[in-house]
Amino acid sequence: MKKSETYKLACAVLLIVSSIALAFLQAIQIGDIANGVLIYIAQAFMLAGALFGLDYCIEKLRDAMDK
Repeated sequence: MKKSETYKLACAVLLIVSSIALAFLQAIQIGDIANGVLIYIAQAFMLAGALFGLDYCIEKLRDAMDK
């Protein structure tokens, strides 16, 4: 695995874990999740999905071009 791929995956996993932890902590402290936290969660999941999906699409395109 290349160094850049490792950074992408680490960033995606960190975003997912941090958004879940933030929602969990706020739900415990306040009993409700604020709109800003929900926006952060949505953006974190979209970026993580884009990072995972982009690598998948690039691999599929490379495989198709090799054939």
